[in-house]
Amino acid sequence: MLRTMIGLGVVLILVLAFAVHKNTMNSEYYRYDTSNSANTLSLEQTEENLSTWIVTTNSAITWINITVGNAPIDSEIVVTSSSTVWYYSEFLGFVGNEMFNCKEFDSVSESCSEAYSHKQIIDSEEKVMRGRLSLDLPIEGIGYVNADNPETAEEETRNLISSETVLTTWTISITDENEEVISSEGIDISMIVVEHEFVSVEEFKLDPVQETLYSLATLIGCFGLLILLPMIAYFAGVWKERLEEEKREEEPAPKE
Repeated sequence: MLRTMIGLGVVLILVLAFAVHKNTMNSEYYRYDTSNSANTLSLEQTEENLSTWIVTTNSAITWINITVGNAPIDSEIVVTSSSTVWYYSEFLGFVGNEMFNCKEFDSVSESCSEAYSHKQIIDSEEKVMRGRLSLDLPIEGIGYVNADNPETAEEETRNLISSETVLTTWTISITDENEEVISSEGIDISMIVVEHEFVSVEEFKLDPVQETLYSLATLIGCFGLLILLPMIAYFAGVWKERLEEEKREEEPAPKE
């Protein structure tokens, strides 16, 4: 049995070595990097003393972040995109067990709404409204693509960024309970967007030494359990049998 298990272990080692070699030397996955830069936009006030601002963007955007300060409590911020829908939820960017980003579909993300215009009640001196534009671009600036060669990987990455580039005009307004635009006196407002441009692409490679060590550690652990449990059962049986034999030897033979 021991020879069989050793032979099986050797076979598993060879299979793992081949898998590590194949994924290291002949990977079909490529990592791409984008700029993932946060840019503060210059907002233009459409009418003096009224809380309406506009700005035009023409880039691949993942996040938008509008900060309003000193606006009246219970007033409402309204953000509208002229030519594309965007995603909004009050949970966006919320730091809990994990940051909600509108892409993972769970019980929370179902509340993420898609529309050209979204509203949020201002309930504090400084209010931040966050939204998502592209859900396909990597929010950390690092993504992976399956391709035959680096040239194809770069082309696919550039095509992705190009397809997510949108020309749109943003209109930001602050309104009262009657949906009328209020005075802008004393109100501070800023808008930051996270934009993505192509940076680089490289073949995704595993570290062969590290992966081999991880694989061997896993294999040795499993192999050790396979040997240890039967050996414990075997020696427990031998020990029990020896105790019973000693007990029988100590007991006097029955008299006839």
